[in-house]
Amino acid sequence: MGTPVVLSSPPSMGQLFAKAALTARGRGGELPGTHLSRVAVAVDPAQVADYAEVCRFRFGDTLPATFPHVLTFPLQVALMADRSFPLALPGLVHVRNRVDVVRPVSVTEKLDLEVWADRFAPHRSGATVDLVASVRSRGDEVWRGRSTYLARGASAPVGEPTDLEVEIGDVAQAAVWRVPDDAGRRYAKVSGDVNPIHLSGLSAKAFGFKRAIAHGMWVKARALAALSGRLPESFRVDVGFRKPLFLPSTVALSTGQRDGGWDLAVRNAKAGTDHVLATVRPL
Repeated sequence: MGTPVVLSSPPSMGQLFAKAALTARGRGGELPGTHLSRVAVAVDPAQVADYAEVCRFRFGDTLPATFPHVLTFPLQVALMADRSFPLALPGLVHVRNRVDVVRPVSVTEKLDLEVWADRFAPHRSGATVDLVASVRSRGDEVWRGRSTYLARGASAPVGEPTDLEVEIGDVAQAAVWRVPDDAGRRYAKVSGDVNPIHLSGLSAKAFGFKRAIAHGMWVKARALAALSGRLPESFRVDVGFRKPLFLPSTVALSTGQRDGGWDLAVRNAKAGTDHVLATVRPL
């Protein structure tokens, strides 16, 4: 167990991204042992409704499967923006995300959130690190997530390289989406993720992207929303984020049932480029 730090309110995402940019140089060392947490967090039903609309979930009495990530993500960013974190936040690429929905979570539940860093590992393109999130209600874990980030050109302690591949079977096209130019701004408004690479072409170019790119977690949420009503109550969603989804774009969602769950792919409708590959399996 690392050093516990309890925050009384959610940190400001805009301030954290600015702080991370100013302190990006000269980082290194080991992962901090800090655990950031918040307790008895009440969910805002209006925010959940807005999130559900942007991601196309059905709004009901329980949280969308990916919404707890929105609650824990500010704690992730606070941990990565701190000077003790060995990798610079600007330029980190979200390359894999795993979510376990242990049970449906009511919109009215008070939730305890906790985030920490784990598994600092080498990669052929640099180094990866995992940010782990746990959500509890009345002492029981109801949701957990693991986000893997890649820092290109960085170095990590010697160890086993992180496996970033998500393997899927045959899938068939189920839908075509037109993803508009403002998709990143709309998701940022409901999630708080104001990373500049998602907001506009101008701000994305400052970080080496030719256009703004969609949030990976929005693509994941949108794909899961397409399966609303067809998912088990307890399940794991494992997603590999492949090529960036530039805005605007037209993409195809392909699905296939397998092992009591689903395989998913979101691909460029014309070129067939993989943006997201995912598996959904019962826990």
